[in-house]
Amino acid sequence: MISIIMGSTSDLPVMEKAAKFLDEMEIPFEMNALSAHRTPDEVEQFAREAEGRGVRVIIAGAGMAAALPGVIAASTTLPVIGVPIKGMLDGLDAMLSIIQMPPGIPVATVGVNGALNAAILAAEMMALSDEALAAKLKAYKQGLKEKIVKANEELSQVKYKFKVN
Repeated sequence: MISIIMGSTSDLPVMEKAAKFLDEMEIPFEMNALSAHRTPDEVEQFAREAEGRGVRVIIAGAGMAAALPGVIAASTTLPVIGVPIKGMLDGLDAMLSIIQMPPGIPVATVGVNGALNAAILAAEMMALSDEALAAKLKAYKQGLKEKIVKANEELSQVKYKFKVN
């Protein structure tokens, strides 16, 4: 199981991209809103108990000070993937907060608002020991390739006066 956690439900429009991908891949997941600053005891309890609930990877989205992924990583040995949420400084503040973890407390970090990539990375981690999931991911990535090939073919039909291809 994968856990999606966000600092506030205002982060849901970004984090739901992860939920939709996990649904598409048929990967069980849980989704919670807990704040590192407003509910610190609950966050610590969540992190300590996650493995016992069957969680294997945690995706944590946070904006501004973005402490949530690091606080979770400090209380578990499960992999944590941080998703910086765009906010005051276009998400740069959140991204730097998540990336700059002290030695011993790693948090993998995707781009600003990159919840979809976080879900794909989490699924790839799970697929290391799940051949069926690995096959689904290969098919998903093949579909991405096919979309670009089709788009390029369509682009070749667009005509401009000085276009040479």
